[in-house]
Amino acid sequence: MTKRQRWTMVAAILGSSIVFLDGTIVNVALPKIGQELPASLFGVLEGQTYVNSGFLAVLAALLILGGAISDRYGRKRVFSIGLIGFGATSVLCGIAPTLEALVVFRLLQGAAAALLVPGSLALITATFDGAARSRAFGVWASATSASTLFAPVLGGLLVQYISWRVAFLINVPLVLVALLGLARGVPESVREGAHGRFDWLGSIDVILVVGGLSFGLIRGQQKAWADPVAWAAIAVGLVAMALFPVLMARRRDPLVPLELFRNRRFAVINLSTFLIYGALYVFLGFSSIFVQGTLGYSVVAASVIGLPVGIILSVASTKVGAVAGRVGPRSFLVAGPLIMAGGLLWFARIPPSTTPWLADFAQPATLVPPASTLIDLLPTMLAFGIGITLVVAPLTSTLMSSIPVARAGLGSAINNAISRVGQPLIGALVFIAITGSFYTEIATATGTRADDPTLRETVSPLNPPPKSASPELAEAVKVASIDAFRLAVLVSAGLLILGAAANGLGLHDVDAMERSPEATGDSPSAA
Repeated sequence: MTKRQRWTMVAAILGSSIVFLDGTIVNVALPKIGQELPASLFGVLEGQTYVNSGFLAVLAALLILGGAISDRYGRKRVFSIGLIGFGATSVLCGIAPTLEALVVFRLLQGAAAALLVPGSLALITATFDGAARSRAFGVWASATSASTLFAPVLGGLLVQYISWRVAFLINVPLVLVALLGLARGVPESVREGAHGRFDWLGSIDVILVVGGLSFGLIRGQQKAWADPVAWAAIAVGLVAMALFPVLMARRRDPLVPLELFRNRRFAVINLSTFLIYGALYVFLGFSSIFVQGTLGYSVVAASVIGLPVGIILSVASTKVGAVAGRVGPRSFLVAGPLIMAGGLLWFARIPPSTTPWLADFAQPATLVPPASTLIDLLPTMLAFGIGITLVVAPLTSTLMSSIPVARAGLGSAINNAISRVGQPLIGALVFIAITGSFYTEIATATGTRADDPTLRETVSPLNPPPKSASPELAEAVKVASIDAFRLAVLVSAGLLILGAAANGLGLHDVDAMERSPEATGDSPSAA
Protein backbone atom coordinates (compact mmCIF):
# COMPACT_ATOMS: atom_id res chain seq x y z
CA MET A 1 0.00 0.00 0.00
CA THR A 2 1.49 3.35 -1.04
CA LYS A 3 1.62 6.42 1.18
CA ARG A 4 -1.19 8.01 -0.82
CA GLN A 5 -3.35 4.93 -0.40
CA ARG A 6 -2.66 4.79 3.35
CA TRP A 7 -3.82 8.39 3.77
CA THR A 8 -6.91 7.57 1.69
CA MET A 9 -7.73 4.73 4.07
CA VAL A 10 -7.27 7.02 7.08
CA ALA A 11 -9.66 9.58 5.62
CA ALA A 12 -12.24 6.99 4.49
CA ILE A 13 -12.23 5.06 7.77
CA LEU A 14 -12.43 8.12 10.00
CA GLY A 15 -15.00 9.82 7.78
CA SER A 16 -17.43 6.92 8.05
CA SER A 17 -16.51 5.96 11.62
CA ILE A 18 -17.38 9.34 13.08
CA VAL A 19 -20.95 8.94 11.81
CA PHE A 20 -21.18 5.44 13.31
CA LEU A 21 -19.51 6.57 16.55
CA ASP A 22 -21.72 9.62 16.85
CA GLY A 23 -24.95 7.67 16.54
CA THR A 24 -23.86 5.02 19.05
CA ILE A 25 -22.41 7.40 21.63
CA VAL A 26 -25.39 9.77 21.43
CA ASN A 27 -27.70 6.86 22.27
CA VAL A 28 -25.72 6.32 25.48
CA ALA A 29 -25.79 10.06 26.24
CA LEU A 30 -29.55 10.59 25.72
CA PRO A 31 -30.58 10.06 29.37
CA LYS A 32 -28.06 12.64 30.61
CA ILE A 33 -29.07 15.03 27.84
CA GLY A 34 -32.70 14.79 28.95
CA GLN A 35 -31.78 15.38 32.60
CA GLU A 36 -29.37 18.28 32.11
CA LEU A 37 -30.60 20.33 29.13
CA PRO A 38 -33.50 22.71 29.78
CA ALA A 39 -36.47 22.58 27.41
CA SER A 40 -39.32 25.05 27.02
CA LEU A 41 -41.05 23.69 23.90
CA PHE A 42 -40.46 19.93 24.15
CA GLY A 43 -41.18 17.27 26.72
CA VAL A 44 -38.10 15.33 27.86
CA LEU A 45 -38.76 12.07 25.99
CA GLU A 46 -40.11 14.08 23.06
CA GLY A 47 -36.85 16.02 22.75
CA GLN A 48 -34.73 12.91 23.22
CA THR A 49 -36.64 11.26 20.39
CA TYR A 50 -36.11 14.24 18.07
CA VAL A 51 -32.36 14.19 18.77
CA ASN A 52 -32.18 10.72 17.20
CA SER A 53 -35.04 10.83 14.73
CA GLY A 54 -34.20 14.24 13.27
CA PHE A 55 -30.61 13.25 12.53
CA LEU A 56 -31.62 9.99 10.84
CA ALA A 57 -34.49 11.58 8.91
CA VAL A 58 -32.25 14.20 7.27
CA LEU A 59 -29.46 11.68 6.69
CA ALA A 60 -31.84 9.25 5.00
CA ALA A 61 -33.48 11.93 2.87
CA LEU A 62 -30.18 13.37 1.58
CA LEU A 63 -28.08 10.19 1.39
CA ILE A 64 -28.79 9.34 -2.25
CA LEU A 65 -28.46 12.99 -3.28
CA GLY A 66 -25.15 13.22 -1.40
CA GLY A 67 -23.72 10.33 -3.38
CA ALA A 68 -24.79 11.87 -6.70
CA ILE A 69 -23.29 15.25 -5.80
CA SER A 70 -20.05 13.54 -4.81
CA ASP A 71 -19.83 11.78 -8.19
CA ARG A 72 -20.51 14.98 -10.10
CA TYR A 73 -18.43 17.59 -8.26
CA GLY A 74 -15.58 15.46 -6.94
CA ARG A 75 -15.40 12.85 -4.17
CA LYS A 76 -12.54 14.57 -2.35
CA ARG A 77 -14.12 18.04 -2.51
CA VAL A 78 -17.55 16.93 -1.32
CA PHE A 79 -16.07 14.65 1.34
CA SER A 80 -14.04 17.60 2.67
CA ILE A 81 -17.17 19.74 2.85
CA GLY A 82 -18.94 16.93 4.69
CA LEU A 83 -16.09 16.61 7.21
CA ILE A 84 -15.96 20.35 7.88
CA GLY A 85 -19.74 20.49 8.21
CA PHE A 86 -19.85 17.49 10.53
CA GLY A 87 -17.08 18.93 12.70
CA ALA A 88 -18.74 22.34 12.93
CA THR A 89 -22.17 20.93 13.77
CA SER A 90 -20.59 18.59 16.34
CA VAL A 91 -19.22 21.68 18.12
CA LEU A 92 -22.66 23.30 17.98
CA CYS A 93 -24.24 20.16 19.44
CA GLY A 94 -21.59 20.05 22.16
CA ILE A 95 -22.31 23.61 23.30
CA ALA A 96 -26.09 23.54 22.77
CA PRO A 97 -27.77 25.60 25.55
CA THR A 98 -31.21 23.97 25.26
CA LEU A 99 -32.80 20.76 24.07
CA GLU A 100 -34.50 22.65 21.24
CA ALA A 101 -31.16 24.03 20.03
CA LEU A 102 -29.62 20.56 20.13
CA VAL A 103 -32.40 19.20 17.92
CA VAL A 104 -31.79 21.92 15.31
CA PHE A 105 -28.03 21.29 15.33
CA ARG A 106 -28.63 17.55 14.93
CA LEU A 107 -30.67 18.23 11.80
CA LEU A 108 -27.71 20.12 10.34
CA GLN A 109 -25.37 17.35 11.42
CA GLY A 110 -27.50 14.82 9.55
CA ALA A 111 -27.12 16.87 6.35
CA ALA A 112 -23.32 16.84 6.74
CA ALA A 113 -23.33 13.09 7.42
CA ALA A 114 -25.15 12.54 4.12
CA LEU A 115 -21.98 13.71 2.33
CA LEU A 116 -19.75 11.37 4.36
CA VAL A 117 -21.50 7.99 4.34
CA PRO A 118 -21.46 7.40 0.54
CA GLY A 119 -18.18 9.28 0.11
CA SER A 120 -15.96 6.98 2.15
CA LEU A 121 -16.42 3.95 -0.09
CA ALA A 122 -16.24 6.14 -3.19
CA LEU A 123 -12.78 7.35 -2.13
CA ILE A 124 -11.55 3.76 -1.79
CA THR A 125 -13.05 2.77 -5.14
CA ALA A 126 -11.33 5.68 -6.87
CA THR A 127 -7.93 5.04 -5.26
CA PHE A 128 -7.55 1.24 -5.40
CA ASP A 129 -7.83 -1.29 -8.22
CA GLY A 130 -8.29 -5.05 -8.50
CA ALA A 131 -7.30 -7.22 -5.55
CA ALA A 132 -5.97 -4.19 -3.66
CA ARG A 133 -9.47 -2.70 -3.71
CA SER A 134 -10.98 -5.84 -2.16
CA ARG A 135 -8.32 -5.79 0.57
CA ALA A 136 -9.00 -2.10 1.19
CA PHE A 137 -12.73 -2.78 1.58
CA GLY A 138 -11.85 -5.51 4.06
CA VAL A 139 -9.71 -3.13 6.10
CA TRP A 140 -12.47 -0.52 5.99
CA ALA A 141 -15.09 -3.04 7.14
CA SER A 142 -12.88 -4.30 9.99
CA ALA A 143 -12.01 -0.81 11.18
CA THR A 144 -15.58 0.49 11.10
CA SER A 145 -16.80 -2.68 12.85
CA ALA A 146 -14.20 -2.13 15.56
CA SER A 147 -15.34 1.47 16.01
CA THR A 148 -18.94 0.31 16.33
CA LEU A 149 -17.84 -2.34 18.84
CA PHE A 150 -15.99 -0.02 21.20
CA ALA A 151 -18.11 3.12 20.74
CA PRO A 152 -20.67 2.28 23.46
CA VAL A 153 -17.99 1.71 26.09
CA LEU A 154 -16.08 4.83 25.04
CA GLY A 155 -19.33 6.78 25.13
CA GLY A 156 -20.20 5.43 28.55
CA LEU A 157 -16.85 6.47 29.99
CA LEU A 158 -17.02 9.95 28.48
CA VAL A 159 -20.60 10.60 29.59
CA GLN A 160 -20.23 9.19 33.11
CA TYR A 161 -16.87 10.71 34.00
CA ILE A 162 -16.72 13.90 31.93
CA SER A 163 -19.92 15.13 30.26
CA TRP A 164 -22.45 14.19 27.61
CA ARG A 165 -21.15 17.18 25.64
CA VAL A 166 -17.90 15.33 24.97
CA ALA A 167 -19.94 12.74 23.05
CA PHE A 168 -20.18 15.38 20.31
CA LEU A 169 -16.91 17.25 20.80
CA ILE A 170 -14.85 14.05 20.42
CA ASN A 171 -15.68 14.19 16.70
CA VAL A 172 -13.56 17.31 16.18
CA PRO A 173 -10.04 15.76 16.47
CA LEU A 174 -11.16 12.83 14.31
CA VAL A 175 -12.40 15.25 11.66
CA LEU A 176 -9.08 17.11 11.71
CA VAL A 177 -7.09 13.90 11.19
CA ALA A 178 -9.40 12.87 8.33
CA LEU A 179 -8.93 16.27 6.69
CA LEU A 180 -5.17 15.83 7.04
CA GLY A 181 -5.48 12.47 5.28
CA LEU A 182 -7.38 14.08 2.42
CA ALA A 183 -4.79 16.83 2.07
CA ARG A 184 -1.83 14.44 2.18
CA GLY A 185 -2.65 12.08 -0.61
CA VAL A 186 -6.24 11.56 -1.71
CA PRO A 187 -6.64 12.37 -5.42
CA GLU A 188 -9.69 14.14 -6.76
CA SER A 189 -12.05 11.99 -8.82
CA VAL A 190 -15.41 12.30 -10.54
CA ARG A 191 -17.60 9.72 -12.23
CA GLU A 192 -17.39 9.80 -15.99
CA GLY A 193 -20.65 10.89 -17.52
CA ALA A 194 -21.96 12.31 -14.23
CA HIS A 195 -24.14 15.37 -14.78
CA GLY A 196 -25.47 18.22 -12.70
CA ARG A 197 -29.13 17.20 -12.71
CA PHE A 198 -30.11 16.29 -9.17
CA ASP A 199 -33.51 15.51 -7.77
CA TRP A 200 -33.61 18.21 -5.12
CA LEU A 201 -37.41 18.18 -5.22
CA GLY A 202 -37.48 14.45 -4.49
CA SER A 203 -35.12 14.89 -1.52
CA ILE A 204 -37.22 17.73 -0.11
CA ASP A 205 -40.32 15.59 -0.52
CA VAL A 206 -38.72 12.77 1.48
CA ILE A 207 -37.83 15.22 4.26
CA LEU A 208 -41.43 16.44 4.33
CA VAL A 209 -42.77 12.87 4.46
CA VAL A 210 -40.48 11.63 7.21
CA GLY A 211 -40.20 14.90 9.11
CA GLY A 212 -43.87 15.83 8.84
CA LEU A 213 -45.20 12.46 9.93
CA SER A 214 -42.66 11.72 12.66
CA PHE A 215 -42.75 15.24 14.15
CA GLY A 216 -46.54 15.51 13.84
CA LEU A 217 -47.21 12.15 15.49
CA ILE A 218 -44.73 12.71 18.32
CA ARG A 219 -45.80 16.31 18.94
CA GLY A 220 -49.47 15.42 18.72
CA GLN A 221 -49.17 12.69 21.33
CA GLN A 222 -47.05 14.89 23.61
CA LYS A 223 -49.70 17.64 23.49
CA ALA A 224 -52.62 15.20 23.84
CA TRP A 225 -53.60 15.89 20.20
CA ALA A 226 -54.52 19.50 21.01
CA ASP A 227 -51.69 21.14 19.06
CA PRO A 228 -52.70 22.48 15.59
CA VAL A 229 -49.03 22.54 14.53
CA ALA A 230 -48.89 18.78 14.97
CA TRP A 231 -51.94 18.23 12.82
CA ALA A 232 -50.55 20.55 10.15
CA ALA A 233 -47.27 18.61 10.12
CA ILE A 234 -49.15 15.32 9.73
CA ALA A 235 -51.16 16.78 6.84
CA VAL A 236 -47.98 17.96 5.11
CA GLY A 237 -46.40 14.53 5.57
CA LEU A 238 -49.42 12.72 4.14
CA VAL A 239 -49.64 15.02 1.10
CA ALA A 240 -45.90 14.65 0.45
CA MET A 241 -46.19 10.88 0.78
CA ALA A 242 -48.99 10.78 -1.79
CA LEU A 243 -46.94 12.95 -4.17
CA PHE A 244 -43.74 10.92 -3.88
CA PRO A 245 -44.54 8.11 -6.37
CA VAL A 246 -45.97 10.69 -8.80
CA LEU A 247 -42.77 12.73 -8.63
CA MET A 248 -40.57 9.68 -9.01
CA ALA A 249 -42.52 8.59 -12.09
CA ARG A 250 -42.30 12.01 -13.77
CA ARG A 251 -38.84 13.31 -12.84
CA ARG A 252 -36.14 13.12 -15.51
CA ASP A 253 -33.56 11.88 -12.99
CA PRO A 254 -35.63 10.61 -10.05
CA LEU A 255 -34.13 10.24 -6.61
CA VAL A 256 -35.55 6.71 -6.42
CA PRO A 257 -36.22 5.12 -9.84
CA LEU A 258 -39.45 3.17 -9.39
CA GLU A 259 -38.48 0.57 -12.00
CA LEU A 260 -35.95 -0.87 -9.56
CA PHE A 261 -38.83 -2.04 -7.39
CA ARG A 262 -40.28 -4.10 -10.24
CA ASN A 263 -37.66 -6.65 -9.27
CA ARG A 264 -39.45 -8.58 -6.53
CA ARG A 265 -36.24 -9.49 -4.72
CA PHE A 266 -35.17 -5.83 -4.54
CA ALA A 267 -38.62 -4.77 -3.32
CA VAL A 268 -38.80 -7.51 -0.67
CA ILE A 269 -35.31 -6.94 0.71
CA ASN A 270 -35.99 -3.22 1.07
CA LEU A 271 -39.30 -3.87 2.81
CA SER A 272 -37.62 -6.21 5.27
CA THR A 273 -34.79 -3.67 5.73
CA PHE A 274 -37.35 -1.03 6.68
CA LEU A 275 -38.98 -3.32 9.23
CA ILE A 276 -35.87 -4.97 10.70
CA TYR A 277 -33.61 -1.94 10.94
CA GLY A 278 -36.48 0.31 11.97
CA ALA A 279 -37.19 -2.00 14.90
CA LEU A 280 -33.46 -2.29 15.66
CA TYR A 281 -32.76 1.45 15.76
CA VAL A 282 -35.94 2.19 17.71
CA PHE A 283 -35.22 -0.44 20.35
CA LEU A 284 -31.59 0.62 20.80
CA GLY A 285 -32.58 4.29 21.14
CA PHE A 286 -35.41 3.85 23.64
CA SER A 287 -33.70 1.02 25.57
CA SER A 288 -30.71 3.22 26.41
CA ILE A 289 -33.06 5.78 28.01
CA PHE A 290 -35.05 3.03 29.73
CA VAL A 291 -32.09 1.12 31.17
CA GLN A 292 -30.57 4.26 32.68
CA GLY A 293 -33.61 6.40 33.41
CA THR A 294 -36.04 3.73 34.64
CA LEU A 295 -33.94 0.80 35.83
CA GLY A 296 -31.19 3.01 37.25
CA TYR A 297 -28.15 1.51 35.52
CA SER A 298 -25.00 3.65 35.46
CA VAL A 299 -23.92 4.99 32.08
CA VAL A 300 -20.92 2.63 31.99
CA ALA A 301 -23.07 -0.39 32.83
CA ALA A 302 -25.65 0.50 30.18
CA SER A 303 -22.90 0.76 27.55
CA VAL A 304 -21.02 -2.39 28.54
CA ILE A 305 -24.16 -4.56 28.46
CA GLY A 306 -24.40 -3.96 24.70
CA LEU A 307 -20.89 -5.26 23.97
CA PRO A 308 -22.02 -8.82 23.05
CA VAL A 309 -23.86 -7.44 20.00
CA GLY A 310 -20.74 -5.84 18.55
CA ILE A 311 -18.47 -8.76 19.45
CA ILE A 312 -20.67 -11.39 17.82
CA LEU A 313 -21.20 -9.24 14.73
CA SER A 314 -17.48 -8.55 14.30
CA VAL A 315 -16.40 -12.15 14.83
CA ALA A 316 -19.04 -14.07 12.92
CA SER A 317 -20.40 -11.81 10.17
CA THR A 318 -17.85 -12.83 7.53
CA LYS A 319 -18.34 -16.53 8.24
CA VAL A 320 -22.11 -16.19 8.02
CA GLY A 321 -21.72 -14.42 4.68
CA ALA A 322 -19.58 -17.26 3.33
CA VAL A 323 -22.07 -19.94 4.39
CA ALA A 324 -25.03 -17.93 3.07
CA GLY A 325 -23.22 -17.64 -0.26
CA ARG A 326 -23.13 -21.43 -0.51
CA VAL A 327 -26.57 -22.42 0.79
CA GLY A 328 -28.63 -19.31 0.04
CA PRO A 329 -29.61 -16.31 2.20
CA ARG A 330 -33.31 -16.96 2.78
CA SER A 331 -33.05 -19.14 5.89
CA PHE A 332 -30.67 -16.63 7.51
CA LEU A 333 -32.96 -13.71 6.72
CA VAL A 334 -35.85 -15.54 8.38
CA ALA A 335 -34.00 -16.93 11.40
CA GLY A 336 -32.12 -13.71 12.25
CA PRO A 337 -35.16 -11.44 12.83
CA LEU A 338 -36.99 -14.23 14.68
CA ILE A 339 -34.07 -14.69 17.08
CA MET A 340 -33.99 -10.93 17.72
CA ALA A 341 -37.75 -10.96 18.30
CA GLY A 342 -37.29 -13.78 20.79
CA GLY A 343 -34.73 -11.69 22.66
CA LEU A 344 -37.16 -8.79 22.83
CA LEU A 345 -39.96 -11.00 24.11
CA TRP A 346 -37.62 -12.12 26.89
CA PHE A 347 -36.86 -8.48 27.70
CA ALA A 348 -40.59 -7.71 27.83
CA ARG A 349 -40.94 -9.82 30.98
CA ILE A 350 -38.50 -7.68 32.99
CA PRO A 351 -39.91 -7.12 36.52
CA PRO A 352 -39.91 -3.79 38.43
CA SER A 353 -37.82 -5.52 41.12
CA THR A 354 -34.83 -6.05 38.81
CA THR A 355 -31.59 -4.83 40.42
CA PRO A 356 -29.69 -2.12 38.54
CA TRP A 357 -26.00 -2.50 37.72
CA LEU A 358 -24.17 0.52 39.16
CA ALA A 359 -20.80 -0.06 37.49
CA ASP A 360 -18.29 2.62 38.54
CA PHE A 361 -14.54 2.30 38.05
CA ALA A 362 -14.02 4.37 41.20
CA GLN A 363 -15.65 1.51 43.14
CA PRO A 364 -14.24 -1.79 41.78
CA ALA A 365 -16.77 -3.90 43.68
CA THR A 366 -19.57 -2.43 41.53
CA LEU A 367 -17.99 -3.67 38.30
CA VAL A 368 -19.38 -7.17 38.89
CA PRO A 369 -22.91 -7.25 37.44
CA PRO A 370 -25.77 -8.47 39.67
CA ALA A 371 -27.56 -11.70 38.81
CA SER A 372 -30.55 -9.75 37.47
CA THR A 373 -28.38 -8.25 34.71
CA LEU A 374 -27.34 -11.71 33.58
CA ILE A 375 -30.94 -12.92 33.67
CA ASP A 376 -32.98 -9.92 32.50
CA LEU A 377 -30.72 -8.11 30.00
CA LEU A 378 -27.86 -10.34 28.83
CA PRO A 379 -30.04 -12.93 27.01
CA THR A 380 -31.63 -10.14 24.95
CA MET A 381 -28.22 -8.75 23.97
CA LEU A 382 -26.95 -12.21 23.00
CA ALA A 383 -30.07 -12.84 20.91
CA PHE A 384 -29.65 -9.46 19.22
CA GLY A 385 -26.00 -10.18 18.47
CA ILE A 386 -26.75 -13.57 16.95
CA GLY A 387 -29.80 -12.33 15.06
CA ILE A 388 -28.24 -9.26 13.46
CA THR A 389 -25.17 -11.29 12.52
CA LEU A 390 -27.39 -13.70 10.60
CA VAL A 391 -28.98 -10.75 8.78
CA VAL A 392 -26.18 -8.36 7.80
CA ALA A 393 -24.16 -10.19 5.12
CA PRO A 394 -27.08 -12.21 3.60
CA LEU A 395 -29.13 -9.02 3.30
CA THR A 396 -26.30 -7.29 1.48
CA SER A 397 -25.69 -10.18 -0.89
CA THR A 398 -29.39 -10.47 -1.71
CA LEU A 399 -29.65 -6.74 -2.31
CA MET A 400 -26.61 -6.53 -4.60
CA SER A 401 -27.64 -9.59 -6.62
CA SER A 402 -31.07 -8.06 -7.29
CA ILE A 403 -29.87 -5.04 -9.28
CA PRO A 404 -27.72 -4.52 -12.38
CA VAL A 405 -24.05 -3.83 -11.72
CA ALA A 406 -24.37 -0.44 -13.44
CA ARG A 407 -26.88 0.64 -10.76
CA ALA A 408 -25.22 -1.07 -7.79
CA GLY A 409 -24.24 2.21 -6.13
CA LEU A 410 -27.74 3.65 -6.44
CA GLY A 411 -29.38 0.44 -5.21
CA SER A 412 -27.07 0.30 -2.19
CA ALA A 413 -27.74 3.97 -1.40
CA ILE A 414 -31.52 3.43 -1.55
CA ASN A 415 -31.25 0.47 0.83
CA ASN A 416 -28.99 2.47 3.14
CA ALA A 417 -31.52 5.30 3.22
CA ILE A 418 -34.44 2.95 3.85
CA SER A 419 -32.59 1.36 6.77
CA ARG A 420 -32.46 4.78 8.46
CA VAL A 421 -35.79 6.23 7.44
CA GLY A 422 -37.61 3.51 9.38
CA GLN A 423 -36.42 4.84 12.74
CA PRO A 424 -38.16 8.25 12.63
CA LEU A 425 -41.45 6.79 11.36
CA ILE A 426 -41.55 3.68 13.52
CA GLY A 427 -40.06 5.63 16.42
CA ALA A 428 -42.99 8.05 16.27
CA LEU A 429 -45.48 5.19 16.57
CA VAL A 430 -43.54 3.65 19.45
CA PHE A 431 -43.42 7.07 21.14
CA ILE A 432 -47.23 7.21 20.95
CA ALA A 433 -47.47 3.74 22.52
CA ILE A 434 -45.03 4.61 25.30
CA THR A 435 -46.46 7.99 26.27
CA GLY A 436 -50.09 6.92 25.91
CA SER A 437 -49.61 3.94 28.24
CA PHE A 438 -47.43 5.88 30.68
CA TYR A 439 -49.67 8.89 31.24
CA THR A 440 -52.82 6.80 31.43
CA GLU A 441 -51.28 4.67 34.19
CA ILE A 442 -49.84 7.67 36.06
CA ALA A 443 -53.19 9.48 35.85
CA THR A 444 -54.92 6.47 37.38
CA ALA A 445 -52.35 6.26 40.19
CA THR A 446 -52.47 9.98 41.01
CA GLY A 447 -56.14 10.70 40.36
CA THR A 448 -55.46 13.21 37.57
CA ARG A 449 -56.23 13.28 33.85
CA ALA A 450 -53.86 11.74 31.31
CA ASP A 451 -53.96 14.93 29.20
CA ASP A 452 -53.23 17.23 32.16
CA PRO A 453 -50.43 19.60 30.96
CA THR A 454 -49.02 19.89 34.49
CA LEU A 455 -48.68 16.11 34.74
CA ARG A 456 -46.87 15.97 31.39
CA GLU A 457 -44.49 18.72 32.47
CA THR A 458 -43.77 17.04 35.82
CA VAL A 459 -42.89 13.49 34.78
CA SER A 460 -41.68 11.93 31.54
CA PRO A 461 -41.78 8.29 30.40
CA LEU A 462 -38.60 6.22 30.79
CA ASN A 463 -36.84 9.08 32.60
CA PRO A 464 -36.37 9.39 36.37
CA PRO A 465 -38.95 11.46 38.30
CA PRO A 466 -37.95 14.89 39.68
CA LYS A 467 -35.95 14.78 42.91
CA SER A 468 -38.83 16.47 44.72
CA ALA A 469 -41.21 13.62 43.86
CA SER A 470 -42.71 11.64 46.72
CA PRO A 471 -41.70 7.98 47.12
CA GLU A 472 -45.18 6.96 45.96
CA LEU A 473 -44.94 9.03 42.77
CA ALA A 474 -41.40 7.81 42.10
CA GLU A 475 -42.53 4.19 42.34
CA ALA A 476 -45.56 4.88 40.15
CA VAL A 477 -43.31 6.47 37.50
CA LYS A 478 -41.01 3.45 37.51
CA VAL A 479 -43.82 0.91 37.20
CA ALA A 480 -45.61 2.94 34.51
CA SER A 481 -42.37 3.32 32.53
CA ILE A 482 -41.72 -0.43 32.66
CA ASP A 483 -45.26 -1.18 31.51
CA ALA A 484 -45.01 1.41 28.72
CA PHE A 485 -41.63 0.16 27.55
CA ARG A 486 -42.94 -3.39 27.56
CA LEU A 487 -45.57 -2.31 25.05
CA ALA A 488 -42.88 -0.69 22.87
CA VAL A 489 -40.79 -3.87 23.01
CA LEU A 490 -43.75 -5.92 21.83
CA VAL A 491 -44.29 -3.54 18.90
CA SER A 492 -40.62 -3.87 17.92
CA ALA A 493 -40.79 -7.67 18.22
CA GLY A 494 -43.84 -7.68 15.97
CA LEU A 495 -41.99 -5.66 13.33
CA LEU A 496 -39.10 -8.13 13.40
CA ILE A 497 -41.52 -11.01 12.94
CA LEU A 498 -43.07 -9.19 9.97
CA GLY A 499 -39.59 -8.70 8.52
CA ALA A 500 -38.89 -12.42 8.83
CA ALA A 501 -42.25 -13.20 7.20
CA ALA A 502 -41.53 -10.82 4.30
CA ASN A 503 -38.22 -12.58 3.66
CA GLY A 504 -39.69 -16.05 4.02
CA LEU A 505 -42.58 -15.43 1.64
CA GLY A 506 -40.97 -12.99 -0.77
CA LEU A 507 -37.63 -14.78 -1.24
CA HIS A 508 -39.01 -18.28 -1.63
CA ASP A 509 -37.35 -18.82 -4.99
CA VAL A 510 -33.92 -17.39 -4.20
CA ASP A 511 -31.24 -19.88 -5.26
CA ALA A 512 -28.01 -20.43 -3.43
CA MET A 513 -25.61 -17.69 -4.47
CA GLU A 514 -22.02 -18.07 -5.37
CA ARG A 515 -19.62 -16.71 -2.85
CA SER A 516 -18.81 -13.08 -3.67
CA PRO A 517 -17.25 -10.01 -2.03
CA GLU A 518 -20.74 -8.74 -1.22
CA ALA A 519 -21.67 -12.00 0.47
CA THR A 520 -18.86 -11.73 2.94
CA GLY A 521 -18.90 -8.03 3.66
CA ASP A 522 -20.74 -5.77 6.03
CA SER A 523 -23.99 -4.18 4.98
CA PRO A 524 -23.95 -0.44 4.63
CA SER A 525 -27.28 -0.56 6.41
CA ALA A 526 -25.75 -2.12 9.49
CA ALA A 527 -24.10 1.07 10.52
